[in-house]
Amino acid sequence: MLFDSSLRRELWRSFIGTLVVLMTVVVTMVLIRILSQATKGALASTDVGLVLSYTVIGQLAVLLALALFVSVVTVLSRMWRDSEMVVWQASGARQFDFIGPLARMAWPVIALLAFTTLVARPWAQNQTEVIKRRFEQRSDMARVAPGQFQASANGKRVFFIDSHSDGQQVGRNVFMVLTADKQEAVITAKEGNLVNEKGLRYLILRQGERTQTDLETGNKTLSRFESARILVGDAPDPTLTTTDVRGLSTPELLMLGDKQATSELVWRFGLIWAAFNMVLAGLSLASGNARRNSSWNLVYALLVFVVYFNLLSLSQSWVAKGKLHWLACLGLLHGGLTIGALLVIWWRDGATLPGRAVKPAPALATPNGGTA
Repeated sequence: MLFDSSLRRELWRSFIGTLVVLMTVVVTMVLIRILSQATKGALASTDVGLVLSYTVIGQLAVLLALALFVSVVTVLSRMWRDSEMVVWQASGARQFDFIGPLARMAWPVIALLAFTTLVARPWAQNQTEVIKRRFEQRSDMARVAPGQFQASANGKRVFFIDSHSDGQQVGRNVFMVLTADKQEAVITAKEGNLVNEKGLRYLILRQGERTQTDLETGNKTLSRFESARILVGDAPDPTLTTTDVRGLSTPELLMLGDKQATSELVWRFGLIWAAFNMVLAGLSLASGNARRNSSWNLVYALLVFVVYFNLLSLSQSWVAKGKLHWLACLGLLHGGLTIGALLVIWWRDGATLPGRAVKPAPALATPNGGTA
């Protein structure tokens, strides 16, 4: 009882600390990337918080698996280094006896990981696509924050509207810089809005002027207009929008059954299996030496994690291309690692090969001539 409770308590402390550190790093990196997309005009500044939340939910499953793996390796390595493992082994505990406490500690984490992978991650991915699609269908005037310069998605147009504009339907005191075919045009107008006609987007400007500059010769042309129409691209067609398989729910993927859907299912179910394999791998890789302060086992463990999850993504690509059946993929990759980890634990317990007898220890002589 003491063996089980003390091990699980230390594992939970290590897991929570590791998860907090990983979440802090990931949230910082994701926030920087999303802010960069918002400054380039790919996202609305008001949607940064939502996209950040959905992205973190999508990354949570991998973070849970990594935190669980690191906690198992660090705790067991410390027990080896502090000779605590030797004490438990002297008390009769084998390496296989650690699987029970590790499984009892890991099952809530694996259950949360399964819910995140099968339910929360597809929902978050779908919500992110909805936000991006909704932003793409908004007018260029609505994308621009009043009082701020904003570049278009292709980088060929720069917009500015007055801070007194509503920024939704009509932009007032519009300033635009257009660059195309070695020509640069600076356009100013009192107001402007965007309309869709026959599958095309037009920006309607009123009461303004246009300064055209030839970038090769430097010649400039000035013109004034009461109303001008500028083609800014194709109107979005909602019937042509496709949903990424990552945004489909698990029942929808099971109903589709094509290669893309199957490959996504292989990744989702494989990630759940991988979390359990990480517990076994952590037990098989953890080791230590009280006379040598070394962390190479942790380096090896992290290397195994990186290689394993790269193979997980690679196997998804193989299934999508039809190079490997999904059952063979799950069996070879995840089943192979499960069997390999169990064999390593069995070997570290000092088990002998089948058919090989164990040589008995020599008897100790007693002072009265008998044997002990």
